[in-house]
Amino acid sequence: MSLKIADIVAPMVTAAKDSLSTDWSKVKDYAKPEFKRLAHTLVDIAKLAANQKVSAAEAKSLLRIHKNTTLMVMLTVEGLGIIAAENAINAALKVVRDTVNGALPFKLL
Repeated sequence: MSLKIADIVAPMVTAAKDSLSTDWSKVKDYAKPEFKRLAHTLVDIAKLAANQKVSAAEAKSLLRIHKNTTLMVMLTVEGLGIIAAENAINAALKVVRDTVNGALPFKLL
């Protein structure tokens, strides 16, 4: 199974929006492109893994780096706390967990 950005970015944005509820309006202009970049990263990691260019440990490290980047972008929004930002990112990744993990020979999420 190959991952496509279009298949995972919309559910990620929706999950983050639901997680942030009233704070979504503060972060949406930053979050939408950032989740698109995170989805692109997941697709890239899946391709690298499929071509045996990265191990499971390396893939998880790459994801951790990009999750942290997403967190930093969301934390730049005044009033959005670290817990809210982390919860939104975790919700976004949870909603695509089966899709992403199904495209890899190991569990990334």
